[in-house]
Amino acid sequence: MTDSTRVVRPGTHHAVLAGFLGWTLDAFDFFIVVFLFDTLARQFGVSKKDIVLTTTATLAMRPVGALLFGLLADRFGRRIPLMANVIYFSMIELLCGFSPNFTIFFILRALFGIGMGGEWGVGASLAMEAAPVRWRGILSGILQSGYSIGYLLAAIAARFLLPAWGWRPMFWIGALPALLALYIRTKVPESEAWKQHRAASTAQVLRIVVGEWKRFAYLVVLMTFMMFLSHGTQDLYPDFLQEVHKATAAMRANMAILYNIGAVIGAVIFGHYSQVAGRRKSMVAALGLCLLMIPMWAFSGHLAGLAIGAVLMQVGVQGAWGVIPVHLNELAADAARGLMPGLAYQLGILFASPTNSIQYALRDRVGYQWAIAGFEIVTILTLATLLWSGSEAHGRSFVRATQSDVGQIAL
Repeated sequence: MTDSTRVVRPGTHHAVLAGFLGWTLDAFDFFIVVFLFDTLARQFGVSKKDIVLTTTATLAMRPVGALLFGLLADRFGRRIPLMANVIYFSMIELLCGFSPNFTIFFILRALFGIGMGGEWGVGASLAMEAAPVRWRGILSGILQSGYSIGYLLAAIAARFLLPAWGWRPMFWIGALPALLALYIRTKVPESEAWKQHRAASTAQVLRIVVGEWKRFAYLVVLMTFMMFLSHGTQDLYPDFLQEVHKATAAMRANMAILYNIGAVIGAVIFGHYSQVAGRRKSMVAALGLCLLMIPMWAFSGHLAGLAIGAVLMQVGVQGAWGVIPVHLNELAADAARGLMPGLAYQLGILFASPTNSIQYALRDRVGYQWAIAGFEIVTILTLATLLWSGSEAHGRSFVRATQSDVGQIAL
């Protein structure tokens, strides 16, 4: 009998590429705001704290998108909801560039969160269901690295395009991802796993998630602390460099470029390592690297030391994150894989959405260095505990062998 876990199905690379590009472009649209805190505050006549709050609104609305697009993906397939999602968030991003005042901008950033929330779950399920089991680890790392590449592209845009073009074109560029929908329409095949395990109704999908409530609750808590890890080390770091070390906009962008290159490397390395050592051990190893880097990342007295610390910190942060797409999809119920991982992911975002505001408030009490360092020490230790006490389904098959699989050769 053909081993269905080793079959490379037609269109696998297109499915992974679609998920990767969607997450890359989504992350670019989110992180461009991080480089515009001061610019937007001046433009709209509000405080920087108000602009920081727009990122919280984006994060808080992501579960709505995960629920909406996740249910659509489990009922009607992965492709069409993913195309609709890409078009939606592209159009909202375009409109952000035309915002006449802060109120409109705030509303649009909240609406953007719906699109951002829907993309990850649908794109990750499509990619992981298409990937052969032995490639899942490294492909998971590649998929998740799209987030870091999106941040990297935002840093490059802030470094080279913002001074010449101004802030509005930074958002207009966000309309370009709509072209990805055409690629998905013409190149990406529907998921065979979805065809085999398709739920009879939306109510059935929800009943499955309710029936798995203990595992689902664990995943939500896990993702909450994973969000504390990523957003707590990324979102305010350029502002930290500016306030504490008087780094110029160019220096901040250059450092962001460097540490996002490190993040991509970390996601791929630890994602691949998870295929050998297991999902949880790989993530704990990445967290250990993060813990070791905190003194250099937060307390180094010169920019060179900060840069090294920031690069290695993001190797660890995104190393842990590189395992998340495969880990969550392997733990999810077959008929609810479009909804369950994405909703857990985005509910984690909801509960962690005050991260930036919490760190910003802690800065006033204990200083910027201890605000970010102390927050992350607690986060890392809690995450390691959650992982050791949890479970994994390393190598689980998503599909049954079909007649068309016979004769296919696994690469």
